Amino acid sequence: MPELPEVETTRRGIEPYLLDQSITSLTIHQWQLRWAIPKTIKQLKNQTIISVDRRGKYILIKTKIGQAIVHLGMSGSLRICTDNSEPRRKHDHVEMQLSNGALLRFHDPRRFGCLLWQKADEPTHKLLFKLGPEPLTDEFDGAHLIRATRKRKTAIKNLIMDSHVVVGVGNIYASEALFMAGIRPGRAAGRVSHAECEKLVEAIKKILNQSIDQGGTTLRDFVNSDGEPGYFKQSLFVYGKAGEDCQACKATIKQKVLGQRSTFYCTTCQR
Repeated sequence: MPELPEVETTRRGIEPYLLDQSITSLTIHQWQLRWAIPKTIKQLKNQTIISVDRRGKYILIKTKIGQAIVHLGMSGSLRICTDNSEPRRKHDHVEMQLSNGALLRFHDPRRFGCLLWQKADEPTHKLLFKLGPEPLTDEFDGAHLIRATRKRKTAIKNLIMDSHVVVGVGNIYASEALFMAGIRPGRAAGRVSHAECEKLVEAIKKILNQSIDQGGTTLRDFVNSDGEPGYFKQSLFVYGKAGEDCQACKATIKQKVLGQRSTFYCTTCQR
């Protein structure tokens, strides 16, 4: 599944082509994704895009009258086509024609993504309402994580992947941040010290920023808006490296399942 860095990479890639452009046509080839695309999405036609934002793993394409809410699901991607003669691929389910001649295509082979509509005068959408702070903002700091962890028995890795605590810290980056902070992923959250919470917040921000700078991870069929895969996978220290030597201490990287997800860690570097 594309994680926050992949989604942010996509947002940054498509934003220059969408911002201040009118949507001249919107073609839906497949209405049934994770949820049915609402017919009201057609209200986007002839509207001007005023911003392209991100909330967690959702991309928000905003106009004066409302916004499209896009989630890439397991294997979805948004791709800009500047040559409209380029053939539509089998799983290009949505096409948005822009006044500058560019075409935005939503590709989703597994159809686990979504395209929803929210009117400007409606309350915050239910998918966005209970999301925690963005990890790269000042709102997510050591004090916030300390409050979230106190008296919690859940594993610290599971807690930082909880979107009510902080959004967008998926499996890969949770493993990498915990390695950088020297914290064992299965340790009870309430047993993580104040100093360690500060260190973990710093590690999460650093790992996510590094990944965004390098274009996201190369996983499954994710490609960024330029059609090139991300490169951060080359820099991973523990994720997917079970049985290999730790790059820091040469101990063997271990793997176990936490919260139904594979978790990778070093028993020497992480305590």
